[in-house]
Amino acid sequence: MDTAVKSPVMLYTEQTPNPETLKFVLNRIIYKGIADFKQADLALDWSPFASALFEFPFVKGVYVCNNFVTITKENTVDWNDIMLELKEYIKAYVAENKPVIREGYQEFMEQQERENSTIEYSEADAELVKRIKDLIETYVKPAVEMDGGNIEFKAYDQGTVYVIMQGACSGCPSSTVTLKAGIEGMLKRMIPEVKEVVSEMG
Repeated sequence: MDTAVKSPVMLYTEQTPNPETLKFVLNRIIYKGIADFKQADLALDWSPFASALFEFPFVKGVYVCNNFVTITKENTVDWNDIMLELKEYIKAYVAENKPVIREGYQEFMEQQERENSTIEYSEADAELVKRIKDLIETYVKPAVEMDGGNIEFKAYDQGTVYVIMQGACSGCPSSTVTLKAGIEGMLKRMIPEVKEVVSEMG
């Protein structure tokens, strides 16, 4: 018999740079990885949790990563009116150990990526791209995750680095500033070949 008492689910919220997006942080890992749902139909296929959140009429996007879920709301409602309801719902859902992301989601997304991916960079740039990816993984990603989002390298072409912004960072006015001032500045300093960084919405 399992006598271990599970600690209660604790949850707090954090602001993100995007006023329409709030980060709900839990005291346990709900999904090891990244799951980004911008539409309810993808959530319906792969995430009972995100799908349930989309049932709320004001939820516009759900992003799940490790121990947090970032929710983007419609701009017609105020966080003060809906935050408590969402907090209670998320806590109850996680406390009941209901499924968050279905098995096979990661593989499905990787497959989609392979099918949609264009040529990312030329053979000659392979070494350069490896350095760019390493910098993004080491320095940029952790900072972006703190804000409830994610950044992925997409392509490199003649001095331009293309990245995909997800979660709170997708479509956020300040993410453009972050991208230009922070990420672009750092990459240019570390890798002189980089001329600019362009973001595509994930």
